[in-house]
Amino acid sequence: MTHFTPQGRPLLIGSLPLSDHDQATALVLTHTPEIPLWVQLPANPKEGMIDQFLPGFPGLVETEEKAWIDATSEAFAQEMLAFYEAYLAITEAHGDIEASPFALSPERTKGFSTLTNLAPTLSPPPRALKGQITGPITFGTAVKDHEDRAIFYDDQLRDIMVKHLSMQAAWQARMLGKNGATPIVFFDEPALAGFGTSAYVTITEGDVTNALNEMAAAVHKEGGLAGVHVCANTQWPLLFNAHIDIISFDAYTYFDRFALFTEDLKSYLARGGLIAWGIVPTDNAELIEKESVDSLFKRWDGQMKILEALGFQRKALIEATFITPSCGTGSLPLNLATRVLTLTHDLSERVRAQS
Repeated sequence: MTHFTPQGRPLLIGSLPLSDHDQATALVLTHTPEIPLWVQLPANPKEGMIDQFLPGFPGLVETEEKAWIDATSEAFAQEMLAFYEAYLAITEAHGDIEASPFALSPERTKGFSTLTNLAPTLSPPPRALKGQITGPITFGTAVKDHEDRAIFYDDQLRDIMVKHLSMQAAWQARMLGKNGATPIVFFDEPALAGFGTSAYVTITEGDVTNALNEMAAAVHKEGGLAGVHVCANTQWPLLFNAHIDIISFDAYTYFDRFALFTEDLKSYLARGGLIAWGIVPTDNAELIEKESVDSLFKRWDGQMKILEALGFQRKALIEATFITPSCGTGSLPLNLATRVLTLTHDLSERVRAQS
């Protein structure tokens, strides 16, 4: 793993309830100047978590109503051949990923260029820059083929999908790290909350870990840290044992389930794994308004004491911890989203002051 010590610093999840990228990026820089991220603004068309990463996928068909992959079209075979040639040019022939077809769409990810254009001018320079991409389970079960079947269940389309996302993640890591900051790329995986249920009965643990590990390896090759964000409960040992550097979880709601897997968590931390501690709630307006830095610190401190009783060392835990919101704020009113960012920043200051 790339060496990085968060020491309780604040980190955000990508979405904000704005439509202007300069305004949203300024808000991010105000609250997380040491580790800013590029913003996703779902108020804008084509900035949804699936739409942003569709361009470049062989067989892609888009209308105003929906998008799908048509592997039966006349163009598909040629597009697939060009895709694999571009992929192999980078992975086998050491081609330049910066100028490759795997660059993010400028029209759909304006937040990326807004942040990367600003980054060289920031003083002091950020310690890290964070990006994000939809994870392979969420992307692969949301995107459908011409028969309205999730592409994850088609072996050929799944392989293309994982490589497509891997290269887009690697491109982000390359571009985010150009000015010396540590690149961090999160794979957003809300669908993992349903893993193991009847909804995904034919998806195995091997399917999940192989896809995540392939994406993580692409980020690692570019000197970046790879994280997985799950905003609900999941089978945590699967992530503890994957080749992931950061696990981002909703500590406000699901800490008790996360902490059940003590030995897996200890092994993960011993390997240098990091935790994005989603202790600031985002899914309930009343909770956001009710909570304060004092109440959230008390909640976080109680969680630390539970882990200490299980044999964890508080100092080591804090060294490996980011303080984050439990999820993105794109669906919140702006005043509540801003409150979430403020609570995250101020709670991080409190944690670091008392650690």
